[in-house]
Amino acid sequence: MVSPAASRTSPSGIRRIVAASLVGTTIEWYDFFLYGSAAALVFNTLFFPASDPLVGTLLAFLTYAVGFAARPLGGVVFGHFGDRIGRKRLLVVSLLMMGGATFAIGLLPTHASVGAAAPVLLTLLRLVQGFALGGEWGGAVLLVAEHGDDRRRGFWASWPQAGAPGGNLLATGVLALLAAVQSDEAFLAWGWRVPFLLSGVLVVVGLWIRISVSESPAFLEARARAEAEEAAGRRQRPPVLEVFRVHWREVVTAIGVRLGENVSYYVLTAFLLVYVTVHLHLPKSDALNAVLIGSAVHFVTIPLWGALSDRIGRRAVTLVGSAGMAVWAFAFFALLDSRSFAVIAVAVTAGLLLHGAMYGPQAAFISEMFDTRVRYSGASMGSQLASLIGGALAPIVAVELLKDYGSSVPVSVYLCATALVTTVAAIAARETRGRSLTGAAKAAPVATAATPSGR
Repeated sequence: MVSPAASRTSPSGIRRIVAASLVGTTIEWYDFFLYGSAAALVFNTLFFPASDPLVGTLLAFLTYAVGFAARPLGGVVFGHFGDRIGRKRLLVVSLLMMGGATFAIGLLPTHASVGAAAPVLLTLLRLVQGFALGGEWGGAVLLVAEHGDDRRRGFWASWPQAGAPGGNLLATGVLALLAAVQSDEAFLAWGWRVPFLLSGVLVVVGLWIRISVSESPAFLEARARAEAEEAAGRRQRPPVLEVFRVHWREVVTAIGVRLGENVSYYVLTAFLLVYVTVHLHLPKSDALNAVLIGSAVHFVTIPLWGALSDRIGRRAVTLVGSAGMAVWAFAFFALLDSRSFAVIAVAVTAGLLLHGAMYGPQAAFISEMFDTRVRYSGASMGSQLASLIGGALAPIVAVELLKDYGSSVPVSVYLCATALVTTVAAIAARETRGRSLTGAAKAAPVATAATPSGR
């Protein structure tokens, strides 16, 4: 069994782990967000041509949501094997799957070339993206959380979280650059493919970095303990079954904590592109550049929120973000309606700052809810189920509300309501700051040789 002393990671070692996780998550989120930005800007025309721009955009966002539908399945599969054979190996697999699917999207024929086969192929590749991302989040944050010390876990584990705005920053930046140097005709003809094909290069870099890191010491200790128990004739239940039998309350809490964060992010970034370009009839560069500015600030401040959670607790920082977002939901669209680029940039940046207060502590918060032997499965299931009912539906619900009412007020109410769900979940949750990740929070029943069914 791995000793406690051996499980401690040196400062240089934890920085290497953080760098590997950050680079990997940035690339994976780049791939995932690139699709969302393209769905708002070009996929409605290229793959779902329709007379009504909002109808075409809605259809594009439906395939966008398909990626979220595959994420819980990815969380189950990756979580099971990640809890059995290790975090590192599964992270390599997820990166290869995500990068391969994204590169293939860049080679797809459009509706004008192959008709209905184009959106079908696009949807299949989106499923692969979602499946891969479903396993990425849990593994990346756990690799850091389980290497780091209890005292600064919020700070260290928040760095993989920064990969989300990092990936969005990269995806939006590439699209904004192409939009600036190309005509709309050239961008629609071939320019949109460049960011997807670029993923192939990024994946090679990510793999080189990710393969070099060591396995989580907490996992190695838990695996040694499990092997000793199995040698004594005590069988462990599959991690997913144990999560839903023993840790279902933690899964529900994780869903609630993540819901408002997830919905707000996709409204502030993906739906924003639709609102600014289709509803306000402003140039797409205004929306892209506003997201660029906001994502840059978001990237820098997420670790600061994580560090603050090490001082005052995960719940307190989460409440700052969720309660603030419930109010900002109404101010946000009022500022967008000014049609001033500077004001729009401020609205997006302030919204992402509040989002960061929910997102920064989240990796440590959710990781600390589960035992090591089921942590990958539990964290993945809680986070990805929230993504399915939150992020998957957020752009669709927002577009449909805008289409039906012609006003942003219903969208604000929707955003506010989901932020309040997270507020209630954070109030009800148990504070986890400082919890050791090498111990077991709950004693889970195991099957013995005398009781093979485990009953």
